[in-house]
Amino acid sequence: MSRSRSIDLHQSAVSGSLESEKDHRHRGESWPGRDSWPGGASVWACSPSWSVWPRASICSQPRTSTTISFIRGPTNWARSCFIWAISSPGARRCKSFKDAKVVSRNGASIVDSMAKEIEMMMDLKVSAVRRIMDTAENTALSHQNDMADKMFSYYSAKEMLEPGDPVPPIPTPAPDMDKDIGEPLIYVQPKVVVLEPRPEFHNTPVNFSVSSVHVPVNVFDRAPDVIKAIQWSENLDQIFRDNYKNDPTLSWQFFGSSTGFMRQFPASKWRKDVPVDLYDCRLRSWYMEAATSPKDIVILMDGSGSMLGQRLDIAKHVVNTILDTLGTNDFVNIFTFDKEVSPVVGCFEETLIQANLGNIRELKEGIESFKPKSIANYTAALTKAFELLEDTKLSSRGAQCNQAIMIIGDGAPENNREVFELHNWRDPPYKPVRVFTYLIGKEVANWDDIRWMACENQGYYVHLSDTAEVREMVLNYIPVMARPLVLGRHDHPVIWSQVYADIEDTKLSDYLWDINQCEYQKADVLEYWQVHDRMLEPNEMHRRKYRRMKETWNQPVDSNVYQFMTTVSMPIYDRRENANITEEVLINEALWELQTRETKIANILGVAGTDVPINEIKKLLSPFTLGVNGYAFIVTNNGYVLFHPDFRPIFQGYILKPSYNSVDMIEVELLDDDRPARDFNPVLMTIRDSIINQSTGSKWMLVKNHFDEMKRVARIKRQYYWTAIKKTPFTLVISYPEQYGVSHMDIRADQEIHRISIKGTNLRSVFSGKRWKIHPDWLYCKHSNRTFKTPEIELLYFLERMSEPGWRWPGSRSAMPPEHAAAMFCDRQLMQALVFDARVTAGFSNTTSFNSKDDKGTSASSPIAVLMGLLPRNEFKQRFGVTVAFLATHSGLTRWHEFHSNAAEESGVGETFSQNNTRAIDEIWYKRAVDQHFVREESFVYSVPFDAGESNSEILVTASHAVFHNEGGKTAPAAVVGFQFQHSALYKLFHNITGNACAVDDKDCYILDNNGYVVISTRVHETGRFFGEVNGAIMKRLLEENVYKQVTVYDYQAVCFESKNDNNASSMLLSPIFHLLRVGKWLLHTALWYIVQLLQWAPGVSSHYADMYGDSNDTEPPPPEPHPEHHARNGNGHGKKDEDHWLRYLTLHRTRLKPCDMKRELYTLFKEKDNVVYNMTAHACERPFVVLPIPFSNLILLVIDQLCPRDGTVVLTVNPQPIDYHFSVNDSLACYKQAREFNRMRPHSCISRHANESGIKLCGKACSIYVNLGLLLLCHILSRWL
Repeated sequence: MSRSRSIDLHQSAVSGSLESEKDHRHRGESWPGRDSWPGGASVWACSPSWSVWPRASICSQPRTSTTISFIRGPTNWARSCFIWAISSPGARRCKSFKDAKVVSRNGASIVDSMAKEIEMMMDLKVSAVRRIMDTAENTALSHQNDMADKMFSYYSAKEMLEPGDPVPPIPTPAPDMDKDIGEPLIYVQPKVVVLEPRPEFHNTPVNFSVSSVHVPVNVFDRAPDVIKAIQWSENLDQIFRDNYKNDPTLSWQFFGSSTGFMRQFPASKWRKDVPVDLYDCRLRSWYMEAATSPKDIVILMDGSGSMLGQRLDIAKHVVNTILDTLGTNDFVNIFTFDKEVSPVVGCFEETLIQANLGNIRELKEGIESFKPKSIANYTAALTKAFELLEDTKLSSRGAQCNQAIMIIGDGAPENNREVFELHNWRDPPYKPVRVFTYLIGKEVANWDDIRWMACENQGYYVHLSDTAEVREMVLNYIPVMARPLVLGRHDHPVIWSQVYADIEDTKLSDYLWDINQCEYQKADVLEYWQVHDRMLEPNEMHRRKYRRMKETWNQPVDSNVYQFMTTVSMPIYDRRENANITEEVLINEALWELQTRETKIANILGVAGTDVPINEIKKLLSPFTLGVNGYAFIVTNNGYVLFHPDFRPIFQGYILKPSYNSVDMIEVELLDDDRPARDFNPVLMTIRDSIINQSTGSKWMLVKNHFDEMKRVARIKRQYYWTAIKKTPFTLVISYPEQYGVSHMDIRADQEIHRISIKGTNLRSVFSGKRWKIHPDWLYCKHSNRTFKTPEIELLYFLERMSEPGWRWPGSRSAMPPEHAAAMFCDRQLMQALVFDARVTAGFSNTTSFNSKDDKGTSASSPIAVLMGLLPRNEFKQRFGVTVAFLATHSGLTRWHEFHSNAAEESGVGETFSQNNTRAIDEIWYKRAVDQHFVREESFVYSVPFDAGESNSEILVTASHAVFHNEGGKTAPAAVVGFQFQHSALYKLFHNITGNACAVDDKDCYILDNNGYVVISTRVHETGRFFGEVNGAIMKRLLEENVYKQVTVYDYQAVCFESKNDNNASSMLLSPIFHLLRVGKWLLHTALWYIVQLLQWAPGVSSHYADMYGDSNDTEPPPPEPHPEHHARNGNGHGKKDEDHWLRYLTLHRTRLKPCDMKRELYTLFKEKDNVVYNMTAHACERPFVVLPIPFSNLILLVIDQLCPRDGTVVLTVNPQPIDYHFSVNDSLACYKQAREFNRMRPHSCISRHANESGIKLCGKACSIYVNLGLLLLCHILSRWL
């Protein structure tokens, strides 16, 4: 074939068309005119012989035009009635939407109405918590003189039994003495409770008669102060029950005691996420933020040479525990000090940073690598801390409330009185900065100076000699910082927490990731056992790595793994002003004595709270009122989203991201302004400031909306409205597309439910059969005292109620007064729309055949009618592979109808569709169809699953088309119709149309969708792949010629993995144990090598396993070329280098999770109409391809001349790529973000001082020194000799 030929697209296509028409007329056959089908397309392809003429057209062309002479075939196929014939059942069986009207959408009114609904709901929660708080304070005061009953029996969340559970035997003889408390351990038989699963508690078995108590592992439940609090707090059960009776929408209610236990209602067994129970309510954000006002904290850690070994471990544990007590309204920094004062994170040197999860993680990693050096300079450290706190206050940064310095060391050489007089005692008796000191070590002598620092600066002193006591001792600082709150008595701040997941401990993510890595290594070893050295081939290694990376990219927006919530909480005060305390008092240098005295107190009893699930808030937002591609989200005072449609808190399907709950709103609202990463538009920053300041406003913006697993993108103009949710730190924001969101459908007065019921219409009759569902997450109607198995059953119940005389619409979805015997709510507007849509679409799922005489929606003279009359129902499945036709409306109603090729398929065919496609306007195919309407009204959107070619199952193609209703110059989306059919049928159709033209070696033919994904390829395994990974060179040319446009999307919620150093840098380098560990590691590797070698001799290697890994159908970018040395072998095929290679590969290389930023290069078809590129012809190897749009679709046809050389090094991908910010050696993303921190709104409540606090003298116990005479004598001798 000549390489210099020039192919004229139009000449070939037109000549083929005319010749085909001429041939038909010569034979006396009619040739359908262009006007006989919408868009002027020919409909000849509807006839049974539709697949013949394209091949005849090809044969009639000169040989020089064969490359693209068949183009007209698929073009006419796409324009033929195939699409419309399949979709017409839905359109023909839907009555007209003409009885509806189109009205303007008032965004300001909508956001105001939604905010009031949420405010009303939140007020109910606050009232419930306030009643718990008031009851707790009164109950504690009335029981202050009760004696602690150590045999008191309570419902322990970890020990209580259900009926039928085996009762643990009573231990005999008496248990051993507990050396720590000096008395026998107490055994109390667990209580028995009946638990029933309840859907409103996510099917957790609960009991609504009593509450259960969770006690942390570090708290002894029989200690006098703990068991006494458990006793009196049992009286809270009545108020718990009353609260739930008043508001059945309440979630978990609880009282978190300052002694450590948590009483929770309703009672339930404790679910453990990790093998060890790590939960302590005092470390949860809802407790910490309620117990203390916001705080600025500087942590000083002694870096002297004496802080080695166990002391360093304890000190790090103290620092980590302090960090765990901080929340997003707190600010912190850590400095280590020896001769110099240094920040543990270099870029945080001159500032306090917000204590969000990402920054806390950065600080913990910094302290992990800390190494003690020389003599500690306390004066320099304290001066640095005071200066930083003063500068923070003067510059209006940080929390601007409480301030504190935490000192961790093994003793101070002096008390540094001059420093405190200069910085902290300038306005007596007020001392703006509290000082908390933590003395580390068993044998310490100079404890008095470090205790003096705490006692003279309204702080607290703790002596720690073991890691087991760290948590309990560190938490002593909370009651001290709560004293101004308690002394105020009457001011109980209402605290709303940041969003969080219902897990026991934030470190669960690291635990799960470690488990995941171990599973990877296990799988690698087992695979090596099966396939041996084949798994070390570059192709296999690359494929395995790519597959695992794809798992980490799995970031579902909706997941049932965790329940996300916010919590409203309130502090509970001890109303006593004085109390008797017993403490050890130092009589002289060697004598300690227990003394009881009365002293002034200001104690916090704990915190009361209730959870508010995020999903419950979402139900109040009525997504129906925002329409398709509209959404709402809530922003906190810190600018973080409480929820958002792009909030992706988990990865790999079940692991929480390291900083999942500190996602700023400007990190999810991506402006279409082509700015580099983190160079946020000033307009967006101004909107953010208005939102966090709780103003009311509106603005339109051009944005990039990614969807479908972040692999597709749409560039649209959106309208935003926002307003404050009063008496909370939250602001509600709504947004909808300006192109089709400014109007919406509404029913006319004569179509209201009440009027059609009077006319005799049975409401349930329009919901007959089983082939329909409603949106599972929308609140149509809700009964407070009843639960239903499915939303559909619940809907039918309410439709029955609406048909009864005297039905009235409840006024609010939030307020459900207890005086109503059957408290319920129905969204009137949504229900009216749903019933209207159900009436309009009632005929969609009927079982009458398509060639029934009752079908009058289509003219008998049209090709569709002809086709419908010729084909019985089962022919649709046999001829076109159609499995299901569906319809979804703007009110959340979804209907479907299955197509069967035989009676055996009747049951279960539509189950897969109905299980996975019930969310109507929230489904991807619905959203894309509505967007496509504005590209071309008549078109369908076709899609296949990503990487569908990898699957061994049947691939289904989904096609959808949007139905709009027009009235008075306004238009609004009403519904989407569509169908699913077998990809094999589409491929066969494609092959029949193109004949053998795409089957030869010199041509490649593809059908691509509007985002560049392969819908049809001659190589089926490429189906669903991004075309840039299949042929990057041609995709690059398509970009250059404006067929596609590249759109960069930034992912500011990504997760990266950095190498994890298992060595303890603090002491291992100085310890001989470290070298023993290295020897042990070598022995372990050697043993692993021998084990695998022995396993290679084992029989039973599965052949199909080898075949699976020998599959050459790669689904990822090509791997790099193997190194020549890789295949080097010695005589027996196993050289030493190879042995080292596989050992290194199979050895577990631990990584840690790290928040990071990534970007994706996504693609979309250039929307310019009559794009000149579609008129361009192929020209030898200068332009070795032809591209044509397929009318009435979102597809293009691409034909490539394969004889031209191909640059295989060019690969374009839609996979995420890390963003290189060009950090310096010691910088990180946290540093980069800190340098560009955003504005925030401080909480309204700040109580940091009280005039009477100086009268409280409790500041921690003195240090009891137990002298080891042998050590003392040895030290004396050494001091003489040295």
